Amino acid sequence: MAAYVLGEIEITDAAGYGEYTKQVPATIAKYGGRFLVRGGANEALEGDWPKLRRVVLEFPTMEAARNWWSSPDYEKPKAMRQAASKGRLLLMEGAA
Repeated sequence: MAAYVLGEIEITDAAGYGEYTKQVPATIAKYGGRFLVRGGANEALEGDWPKLRRVVLEFPTMEAARNWWSSPDYEKPKAMRQAASKGRLLLMEGAA
């Protein structure tokens, strides 16, 4: 069953985050993942949503997503992201 990683990111170092965005796609693809949302425009339809960068990744399984997040391949890009932004990630199982 597909799994999704939702990220909400506040960029604090644009140059550092820009370098991260160049390195991360290959790590995601290696684990069978792909971007569904990568920043871009968003509009709150209900409730209070802070103006943050949002990213949605799709992986074939929860295990594949966990393997990507904890992989040696993502270790350096993850540290780059954490140094250049504040945010949170949520791993969610898709609907059957």
